[in-house]
Amino acid sequence: MEEQFILRVPPSVAERIERLMNESAAASSSSNPEDASLDLSFSEDGRNGTFMIGNESFPASLLDLPTVVESYKTYDDSVLIKTADIGQMIMVREEEDPAPEGVEYKHGLTPPMRDARRRRFRREPDLNAELVHRVEKDLISIMHGNASAILRAGEGGDRKKAGPAPATKPNVKQPAANGEEAEAERSDSDESVDP
Repeated sequence: MEEQFILRVPPSVAERIERLMNESAAASSSSNPEDASLDLSFSEDGRNGTFMIGNESFPASLLDLPTVVESYKTYDDSVLIKTADIGQMIMVREEEDPAPEGVEYKHGLTPPMRDARRRRFRREPDLNAELVHRVEKDLISIMHGNASAILRAGEGGDRKKAGPAPATKPNVKQPAANGEEAEAERSDSDESVDP
């Protein structure tokens, strides 16, 4: 497995990087030597840094993605081989753009994953710690064979009572007392349809 990350840059920087990658090393150094160098350095916190292309510098931030993205490569254009799980992105921005808040990027990489953390993931349930502790103690007591003590404690009224039994549906065959099948209950409209 390889270690990979996403590099997100402004459109003007993307064009310069693409030009750099498409040209050969000799041609790029002779045509525009200041575009021939790329550098990325981070401060001591490891989250903020500087991206240099040629003589220009841009602020950069290391952000965690809300989901893991898999990357693949192919050698024959038919078989894909997974190369890495990508969980971080380096976001390069213009000087006037504001720095992102926090260490997690709230959007995914594509438009459908906009605000992914809020829209797509289950929220933490609101649990009462006292209730969880009491249920845990009850389960331990049941495992040790003290179910009768729990049932007696539940009779005091602090537990919820079972709801009413569901009503039986009409027109359903009910077994007769002698073991034979009884006829289904019929409504007045059913009698009018019989020949």
